[in-house]
Amino acid sequence: MSAEAKLKAMGYEIPAAETGQGKIEPAVRTGNLVYTSGNVSRWGDQSYIGKVGKDLTVEQGYTAARACALGCLSALKSVVGDLDKVTRVVKVLGMVNAAEGFTDTPSVIHGCTDLMNEVFGAAGRHARSAVGLYQLPGNYAVEIEIIFEVKD
Repeated sequence: MSAEAKLKAMGYEIPAAETGQGKIEPAVRTGNLVYTSGNVSRWGDQSYIGKVGKDLTVEQGYTAARACALGCLSALKSVVGDLDKVTRVVKVLGMVNAAEGFTDTPSVIHGCTDLMNEVFGAAGRHARSAVGLYQLPGNYAVEIEIIFEVKD
C-alpha cells in the first residue's frame, strides 16, 4: 500500500504546503535529501499550545508531535510531489515545550516516530533527538523537523 493510501486509511489528507511565502521554504531539497523547516503542533483546525508536563499531558504531547509530523509530510510533498518517493526517514529533531522538571521528551516525540514507522514501514526507522526547551515559538507544545531521503 502506498504512503498516501496508508495516510488516507488513517484519516489524513496531506496537501502540499505552500511555497514562496515569506522568508523561508517549508522544505528544501539538495541531492536526494529533503530537509523540512520546523513544523509546530497544529494540523487542520487543531493546535496544541502550552507546556507539556504542566498544560498538556504526555498523551496530548504525543498527539501534538503527530500533528507536527503531518506538517513535515506536507512540507515534503511541496518539494517532491509524491510521498512514495521517500526511501528513508533519516533524522527527526523533536523539540518539546517542556514544563520545569519535565524529562519524558522521548515519549512525546514517539508520536512522530510512530507515524513515520506506520506510513513508511522499515524505511520509517530513523535517527532522532528529543529535547526539551524552555519556550517554542507561539508557545506551541512541540516543533519537529525531519530529514528525508528520496528518489527521483
